[in-house]
Amino acid sequence: MSVVGFDFGNESCIVAVARQRGIDVVLNDESKRETPAIVCFGEKQRFLGSAGAASSMMNPKNSISQFKRLIGRKFSDPELQRDLKSLPFLVTEGNDGYPLIHVQYLGEARKFTPTQVFGMMLSNLKEIAEKNLGTAVVDCCIGIPTYFTDLQRRAVLDAATIVGLHPLQLIHEMTATALAYGIYKTDLPENDQLNVAFVDVGHASMQVCIAGFKKGQLKVLAHSYDRSLGGKDFDEVLFHHFATKFKEEYKIDVAQNTRACIRLRAACEKMKKMLSANSEAPLNIECLMDEKDVRGFMKRDEFEQLSLPILERVRGPLERALAEAGLTIENVHTVEVVGSGSRVPAVNKILTEFFKKEPRRTMNASECVAKGCALECAILSPTFKVREFQINESLPFSISLTWKGTGPDAQDNAPENQQSSLVFPKGNPIPSIKALTFYRSGTFSVDVHYGDVSELQTPAKISTYTIGPFQTANSERTKVKVKVRLNIHGIVSLESAMLLEEKEVEVPITKEAAGENTKPNEAPVEVATPPASNDTSANVQDEKVSTASGAENGVPENGDKPSQTNTDTKAPKKKVKKTSISISEVVYGAMVPLDVQKAIEKEFEMALQDRVMEETKDKKNAVEAYVYDMRNKLNDKYQEFVIASEREDFTAKLQEVEDWLYDEGEDETKGVYIAKLEELKKQGDPIEGRYKEYMERGSIIEQFIYCINSYREAAKSKDPKFDHIDISEKQKVINECVEAEKWFTEKQQQQNPLPKYVNPVLLSAEIRKKAEIVDRFCKPIMTKPRPTKPTTSTGSGAPSPQDDEQQHPRGDDDNANSNENTGDRSSQPMETDKSENAGSA
Repeated sequence: MSVVGFDFGNESCIVAVARQRGIDVVLNDESKRETPAIVCFGEKQRFLGSAGAASSMMNPKNSISQFKRLIGRKFSDPELQRDLKSLPFLVTEGNDGYPLIHVQYLGEARKFTPTQVFGMMLSNLKEIAEKNLGTAVVDCCIGIPTYFTDLQRRAVLDAATIVGLHPLQLIHEMTATALAYGIYKTDLPENDQLNVAFVDVGHASMQVCIAGFKKGQLKVLAHSYDRSLGGKDFDEVLFHHFATKFKEEYKIDVAQNTRACIRLRAACEKMKKMLSANSEAPLNIECLMDEKDVRGFMKRDEFEQLSLPILERVRGPLERALAEAGLTIENVHTVEVVGSGSRVPAVNKILTEFFKKEPRRTMNASECVAKGCALECAILSPTFKVREFQINESLPFSISLTWKGTGPDAQDNAPENQQSSLVFPKGNPIPSIKALTFYRSGTFSVDVHYGDVSELQTPAKISTYTIGPFQTANSERTKVKVKVRLNIHGIVSLESAMLLEEKEVEVPITKEAAGENTKPNEAPVEVATPPASNDTSANVQDEKVSTASGAENGVPENGDKPSQTNTDTKAPKKKVKKTSISISEVVYGAMVPLDVQKAIEKEFEMALQDRVMEETKDKKNAVEAYVYDMRNKLNDKYQEFVIASEREDFTAKLQEVEDWLYDEGEDETKGVYIAKLEELKKQGDPIEGRYKEYMERGSIIEQFIYCINSYREAAKSKDPKFDHIDISEKQKVINECVEAEKWFTEKQQQQNPLPKYVNPVLLSAEIRKKAEIVDRFCKPIMTKPRPTKPTTSTGSGAPSPQDDEQQHPRGDDDNANSNENTGDRSSQPMETDKSENAGSA
């Protein structure tokens, strides 16, 4: 089972995996720890991650980046519209009001949703993890920003499903950071809570989390954020400053040239990093536009003055987090700063002034989220045993349910007829289940929406659930119990609906029943009377509270069997019939299962196309490498193994293929390259074979001669250990060795006069085979075990094994020598056998 954590950032991504020794950040194909979040669409394939970043400068309009900002958001969202102004690719509004990304792929115009592009990047991260682990990756944890809405969370899950991933949890990035911070702490207090503020200024957003730590426990006290305050906003300040300056000074409008915009933004980002460490920094770009070189200069004070509107917003999330946590600045013991944008000195200065303490940087600012995700995956996985650590996550927004009343005078669409209930308030634990009780006589609908959309900037309504159809007895309103689940991902859904119908039945009264023999903590089944006609409220209860225990269907829950005596008296008792009701779901803006399936098929087709193109490139590179390698060897170590005319012809053929590769063969299919390589190898393999034969033959001959001489000498030896072998058997060994030596001498006489460029008649494989034949014939004869001596009987009978062992202990030299000489291991004790094996190993 894979244990992987993905930190999917706006600019770059990091993959962390859990191993027995801890959490490791894995390297991509370029041996880098960070992978750019870019998907580039080419004429024949996609380029993902690092390959996409390499292609983005040459193909900017088909290089999709920052798509994390597009996923699950309306096209009309003001923040999205502001982001689109800085993006080089085309984004339009789809029929559902959500963005569509337009690209040129495989020579035709294509449209993709941000969810599909998000999935493409996930597939690249999955491939990086699989190459590192050497196994398939399915289960994982993905870090998401705190401010992600219900729809955005569903979109991430859909993207993971499209590429074959199964997220065990979508964990908030700040919670993952807090987990990576706290789980390794061995000095956490057992009683008093240690409050730590985590501030993450990333590439596109700022997030603040205040967490309370105790020994083996993490509790999230508050979340706050600013979705449009990040490192890229500081880059944009510099970009607009220099774009205006160059327009006045060099008479060039950078905004009209996509490639110039990309180069200037990259230079501004580099300048921002230089200003973080230096008081001033230059900016130089050659041939930015219209073949003009541009130069600029900026001091840190001037940069901070330009960034003042952004810096003034930093205090907002900090104040909201403190207020939500109910803490004062003095109650915050430590401030941890992470994120790429946190390196701006002005941001650290504001944090120091606000918290009245110096922020700490004990964590890796870029990798802490990925490591926290991998840790959470390890906690959820049965594969790893992780230190006991409890995580109490909280919901960063509130969720309410709305439904229509059932009063007879109420109109269907009248606002006064709409009733609602706050089911999951802000800060509610994740996961959680609540139960609602309705009184209905037929199908009804429930809407799920946000309690407050002022911070989220998203449509209030999340989804609509239709409960039914169902029928009740006599068309009367009956109790319907609905369970609402807030799952581990922070997504709300109606889990189940149950129709509870009560009927009165007569049951005999026993002495036990009359004596009310029930347990003190047991509650009877809730007997709910339908409310008055104008009362349409629903009861909202926590699931733990609402699951009352008690007698059902007339059977006492305590399991006591009713007495068979005194059954003359009968009394009415209520029986509850439970019926499951079907629920249909409509999530506004989400992908329906059919669309997800189509996206899976499209992704499979595109992945197959990518794989074919990569294999084609590999085969083309193999042809090119063979040409260069063989040409060099023909004039070096293969020179003596090929005649001059053959070398010239082969060299000319290699040159012809090289010219073809850079002309007609520049863009061919995989099969063509395979055929071309086989054609070259038909000429090159014999030359290479002669060289290898010559290099190997010497050592093989030495081994062959050693084999013959060893057996011949053993057969002629007068050593006592061979005395038990019959002379005729020894003569057979000698004859076999003589025959093999004669065969070798004849072959060697034929081989010695041959030049190196002629195919050899004495092959290494033949010599090796002949040696095996000799060994198979001679070894059984020369290693034949010495026959065991017969045991003589004394007294009344043969001695027992115990007696024999006493007379000849195992440590006796004669016994040891006898066993060694005869090779009869069956006569040795099992313990000795084991010890010998252990020693030889």
